[in-house]
Amino acid sequence: MLTTQHNSLRRFWYPVARAVDVTDAPLAVTILGEPLALWRTGENEFGVVRDKCPHRSARLSGGWVDQGNLVCPYHGWTYNGVGACVRIPQMPMKKPSERIVVDHYRCRTKYGYVWVALDEPIHDIPDFPEAADPGFYQIHEFMEVWNCSGLRILENGLDNSHFAFVHRKTFGLAEMPEPAPARYEDTETGFNMYSDVLVNNPGLQKDNLGIGSEQTTRYMEHNWFAPFGRRMRIQYPNQLVHTIITWATPINDRQSLFVQFAFRNDADRDPDLDDIVAWDRAVTNEDRGILETTDWDTPLTLTEEFHMASDMPGIKMRRKINDIFEQFDTKAPAQWLEVLDVTER
Repeated sequence: MLTTQHNSLRRFWYPVARAVDVTDAPLAVTILGEPLALWRTGENEFGVVRDKCPHRSARLSGGWVDQGNLVCPYHGWTYNGVGACVRIPQMPMKKPSERIVVDHYRCRTKYGYVWVALDEPIHDIPDFPEAADPGFYQIHEFMEVWNCSGLRILENGLDNSHFAFVHRKTFGLAEMPEPAPARYEDTETGFNMYSDVLVNNPGLQKDNLGIGSEQTTRYMEHNWFAPFGRRMRIQYPNQLVHTIITWATPINDRQSLFVQFAFRNDADRDPDLDDIVAWDRAVTNEDRGILETTDWDTPLTLTEEFHMASDMPGIKMRRKINDIFEQFDTKAPAQWLEVLDVTER
């Protein structure tokens, strides 16, 4: 699946930055091969435009912000939050033509992140119940570029059969390769998956959970949001809940922006947040080490790879994404042919 060739993927919300990281300078971000400039237009307001000045094609993300407007670094042409040119310094007495406009895109802030949709969204950003529950607190964990497809990241996130191998040094039970059974229910935005998983509980995690046994059980609820989002609610026997939100923003055909944050309900224990993140980092690095060896052009058909019963989450994802493509895809515009490798910028 080449993400840049399916313009229906433009119709979803993707997190691109933490709001606190968008300060007094614009940021360069990329979604589906589209270079964008993101900047702060107000206290909690942001603008997102195509990262190309219509004057002489300079990258607007290399400019600066002046009174909430974005200034091009080449000739100083200045654009407001909806992409309209509001100032040409070389022509101070003339109002810029209304035809001078940079393509601008929808953006919202939610959960402390800036989310962008390149076209009319099919669904809204999900509401996570933990965010509205005063018994939970939020932890930012990771925002980094992974060299793999979003579909690989998400099908791995709902795959119970890799724990004994990929995670044998953290929570996986090497002597129990048979995956826990799961049940599913379809939703408008994807599907839910439920399973109870016996896991290792090594030293650091004993402290993180307040559970002293060598093994414990995870009561897991996954919510998959097409195409590349997941909420994973993990409840432990002591009623501690650790909910992980994972999103894979498609940068281009080969890369994804891996975004992860968590909610927990154990503030009364005064847990060490660094230790909580360190544990999730160890687990995440195990996944990344494998996923970055997989083909980035992930097959959507079921005939190009072999499958087993526990691959059902990935199979359901492929069916749903194929349905989205069939219903919403149209011919991609020519500018999509520009694909940037963000690690080289």
